[in-house]
Amino acid sequence: MNANYSLVKGNIGMLISMPHNGQQIPEAIADTMTTSARRVVDTDWYMDKLYDFATAMGIYTLNPTYSRYVIDLNRNPNGEALYIGENNTELCPTTAFDLSPLYLKNQQPTPEEVARRVKQYWQPYHQVLTETLALLKQQYGKVVLLDAHSILSHVPRFFDGQLPDFNFGTADGKSCDSVLLNNIRALDLSPYSCAFNGRFKGGYITRAYGKPTDNIHAIQLELSQHTYMNEPSNQYNQQKAAQVKQHLKKFVTCLADFAQR
Repeated sequence: MNANYSLVKGNIGMLISMPHNGQQIPEAIADTMTTSARRVVDTDWYMDKLYDFATAMGIYTLNPTYSRYVIDLNRNPNGEALYIGENNTELCPTTAFDLSPLYLKNQQPTPEEVARRVKQYWQPYHQVLTETLALLKQQYGKVVLLDAHSILSHVPRFFDGQLPDFNFGTADGKSCDSVLLNNIRALDLSPYSCAFNGRFKGGYITRAYGKPTDNIHAIQLELSQHTYMNEPSNQYNQQKAAQVKQHLKKFVTCLADFAQR
């Protein structure tokens, strides 16, 4: 058991990573933050609940303990921007998605504090992610990594208007085999709208770990939260979630079938 994450093991060559599902903030960090920041409103809410069917399918799942406000596990540890020319949040975010400050005056993390958080929170998650993918590759010869995310359907900071429901990212086709991508495109996910490599092309995890020539295939799904929540609150909508989970299971089954083929 690790304080930074929970890893549930499976028995097929597939792993679901949920890097923005964590909600905790260590007390010493929370003391430097605004009241609104402590509500961790930009969490990818309920990822573990939405994908709870994965365990019965034999799929490994990896879930962090701490909030993306502590450190963003889906960013390059050297601080490199994810989307050149776009509005990006930092490795250790200082503003929320609505641009409100996360820290009290003069309390933003120093470069030394960012380096400490990389060591204490970022590295353990990525170490277990690296080790698990290597183990699955050795055991099964082929691995599929799904990086599971969600976001509000309207975030003017990042995109205009309403986001499509299912946003698939494969680093413009570089992080997974084209056969897998075509299999996903062939799925009937109606009535939900879909986008491929649109505003969300896959974050650091998808880009860093997806190596199709080495039979490690990574894909990110950024799911619009209006498909399963009562926006703009973080309230789970059981009826909406039940409907979208049927389509999520269809998508995950597609990935699992490819992993075992």
